[in-house]
Amino acid sequence: MAPRPRVPDSLRGRPFSRQQALAAGMTSRQLEGGHLVRPFPRVYVLRGHEMSRADWIAAAALSMPARAQLSHVSRIHAAGLDVGEVIPVHFTIAGDLHLAGDGIRLHRTEVLPPLDDVGVTPAAAFVQHCASATLLEAVAVGDWLLHRRRMSTGEVVDVVRHQSWRPGAHQVGAVLPLLDAGSMSVKESEVRVRLVSAGLPVPEVNVRLEIGGELIGIGDLLMRCVMLVLEYEGRQHAESVRQFNRDIHRYSAFRRHGVEYLQITNEMLEKPKVMVRRVHSRMVELGYDGPPPVFGASWDGLDEAIRRPKRRGR
Repeated sequence: MAPRPRVPDSLRGRPFSRQQALAAGMTSRQLEGGHLVRPFPRVYVLRGHEMSRADWIAAAALSMPARAQLSHVSRIHAAGLDVGEVIPVHFTIAGDLHLAGDGIRLHRTEVLPPLDDVGVTPAAAFVQHCASATLLEAVAVGDWLLHRRRMSTGEVVDVVRHQSWRPGAHQVGAVLPLLDAGSMSVKESEVRVRLVSAGLPVPEVNVRLEIGGELIGIGDLLMRCVMLVLEYEGRQHAESVRQFNRDIHRYSAFRRHGVEYLQITNEMLEKPKVMVRRVHSRMVELGYDGPPPVFGASWDGLDEAIRRPKRRGR
């Protein structure tokens, strides 16, 4: 008779290692039951459990030796940002380790980046991310990490200064001047960088709009030259009743005080040139007489891998 499927409550709802299972009273035969699946070697989870991003990272970590450090975009995932694919899970290790497995990417190095109690520091992970990310992706990630104080620009500069040979160290220099810690969301960052790369004025981010001593709202992006507020409307604005009501009151206050605003939807952002032209058109209607948007090399570079700077001769 097959062993009765028994999983202690302490192991349910999460991945667990073989060592944890044996310590909790499970037997080797029970670990062979069909009620369990193995996302990685020596790691188990109850069949039917829906793996979250955090679960995949935890499961991968359980399958790795303790000296392997969570790194690259996976360390950024662990910081709370849902960007890119969770698989493969990235680790960095000092020295040599011959360990192959689906779903895990192991980076070998002679000297480890700065570490914290999770893996490499978010600042070090950001530098690593810049080695493969597009410029637009890197700015959005950098803004998010800065705004939530997961890293500082000083920490990034220190990583580059002390480990200038590390992949991403040369590319990060193109990203730092574009970062803005005031940006509260990835999409806000994308809108801002798209506008700037097309030659429009740099918008101010998350500006407190006060008229007559009254705070009428906080604008996502403000084109101060024409006092036009750009508001990104994400899915949460429609799905959250609380957020929806807050938006209604804020837009009502904008109209009451004559503040012009333009709502940017995700559908508009998926056609970025159309979005930029729409913003420029509204700015012109409000009196903007600057140059029209230009979709040249700066624009094209947003969706390309960040280029290493060319070495200058003497």
